[in-house]
Amino acid sequence: MSNPIDIEAGDVIRLIAQFLKENNLPNTFLALQKETQISLNTVENADNLVSDIKNGHWDAVLNTIATLKLPVNKLIDLYEQIVLELVELREIDVARAILKQTGAMIVLKEEQSERWLKLDHILARGSFDPREVYPGGSKEKRREQIANSLSTEVTVVPPARLLTLLGQALKYSQLTGQLPPGHHYDLFRGRAPEQKEDETYPRRLDKTLKFGDKSYPESCAFSPDGQYLVTGSVDGFIEVWDVITGKLKPLKYQEEDKFMMHESAVLTLGFTKDGEHLVSGDQKGLLKVWLVKEGRLLRRFVGAHTQGVTSAQFSKDGLKVLTGSYDTTVRVHGLKSGKTLKIFRGHTSYVNEVVWVQGGSQIASCSSDGTVRIWDAKTTECVHSFAPGNALDVTINCIKAMPRNQEQIVVCNRTNTAYIMNLQGGVIKSFSSGKRREDKGDFLHCIVSPKGEWIYCIAEDSELYCFSVETGRLEHVLKVADREVFGLAHHAHNNILATFSDEGTLKLWKA
Repeated sequence: MSNPIDIEAGDVIRLIAQFLKENNLPNTFLALQKETQISLNTVENADNLVSDIKNGHWDAVLNTIATLKLPVNKLIDLYEQIVLELVELREIDVARAILKQTGAMIVLKEEQSERWLKLDHILARGSFDPREVYPGGSKEKRREQIANSLSTEVTVVPPARLLTLLGQALKYSQLTGQLPPGHHYDLFRGRAPEQKEDETYPRRLDKTLKFGDKSYPESCAFSPDGQYLVTGSVDGFIEVWDVITGKLKPLKYQEEDKFMMHESAVLTLGFTKDGEHLVSGDQKGLLKVWLVKEGRLLRRFVGAHTQGVTSAQFSKDGLKVLTGSYDTTVRVHGLKSGKTLKIFRGHTSYVNEVVWVQGGSQIASCSSDGTVRIWDAKTTECVHSFAPGNALDVTINCIKAMPRNQEQIVVCNRTNTAYIMNLQGGVIKSFSSGKRREDKGDFLHCIVSPKGEWIYCIAEDSELYCFSVETGRLEHVLKVADREVFGLAHHAHNNILATFSDEGTLKLWKA
C-alpha cells in the first residue's frame, strides 16, 4: 500500500480563502485570514499587477492588494509613491488622506518620522520637483522597482482550485469503484445521494453473482449507503461487488488480487453506520475489522470466541462490536483496546444472531436453545428470556430489530411462523407460511425492509415469503433457489434483496 500524501492545514485554509474571495464573500474571507493568520496572497495574473504598477493605474493596484498580506516596508514604498504621484497631479486632498489615514503611512510616521515629514513637507508646499523626489532616477524606474518587489510576494494559482480538486477526487473515486458512475454526490455527507423507493416486495431475478467451482457465499451485507454488496465465502474470501453491474468493484486491491480474507469460512459480516469499516467473523472464532475502500486490516481479534462467530454488529458510534457464537456466548469487543470488553453467559446452545436494541443500552440474542434473551449492555445481566409461541427447544435462527420501533424485534424460529415481539416477550403480530413441516414450510431466515414495512422469510422449500407488516398478510411467494438457502440481505434503501445458497451463486432480486 502506498504511503498517504501529507496535506498541510495551511494549504486547506488557502483553498477555502480562494473560494471565499472568488465568490465575493469579503467579510468571511478577511475573518478567516485574521483568525488563522494565514494569508492567501494570490492574484489571477501577476503580469497584470506589474503592468498596473508600471503604468500608474493605482486604483487597480489598490483593489488587487486589498486582500493580500504584504510586508509593511513594501506597502510603505507603494503608498509613498502613490502620494508623490497624487501631489504631482495636484490631487492634494486625496494625497493628504492617504498620508495621514492609511496603516502603512501611520507606521512610517511612527518608525521613520523624517521620511514621513519629508512627504508632508512636499504635500504642504504644493510644488513638485522630480529631481528632488527622484534623485538620480525617475518616476518610471521607481515604479519598476516597486513592481518587481511586490511581484515576489504574490502567487498565481488557477481559479476555483477547491472545486477543481474536489472534482478530481470524485472522478478518481469513480474510476476506482468507490462511487457509482453518473450519480450526483452529496459532498457534505460524503456519499452518493440515496435513490429511495417506495417499499415493495421483489418480483424478478435481476442479477446472478457467480463464485468459483468449489466456493459459495456463507454471508453477505449491503453497505449503509448502498454502494457495496460484500460477500464472505466458504473459502475465506471477502469480496466487494457492484450492485449495478453485478461484477466485482474495481477497487485497487481487488484488481491486484489482494482480497480481504480469512483462513476459514466467513460466517458473518457487518458495516459501521458510515459504511467505511467492515467487521467479519469466521468459523474458527476470529474477528477482523477492515477499511473497505483500501482493503486494509485495521484490527484483528484473535480468540474473539472459542468457536465460530455467527453474528457481528457494530455499535452506533462504531467503537464496539457485538458478536454471537457457536460457543453459546454473546460478547462485546472494543476497537480501540482490541480486547473483549464484556461476556454475556446464559444460552445453552449456539447463539445464532445478536442485535443492539434500545439505542444500544440493551442487547437481544437468539439461540438454538429455543430462547430469546434480552441483556443489559452495561451489567451483562439477562433481564428477559422467552420463547416465541411458547415453542420451547425449537431453534431460533434470526432476530432483527424493527427499524422504527426500538421496543420491538422480529423473531424467526424453525417453525412456519415468524413474530413481531416486544422486548418482554409479548407477541405483537405473527406471520405464517401456511405450510406444514412435512411440506417444508418452516422458516430458516428472515429480514426486515429498511422502513419496516415488509418482512421477508426464507423457508425450507427455498421460497421467499413476503409479508406486509401493516396487514399481516402474505402478499407474495417467490422461488429463489433449488437447494437450501443460507441467508438473505436487503439493500439499504432500494427494493433489492440478495439470497445465497451452496449453488455457488448469489442472486439479486428486484421489484
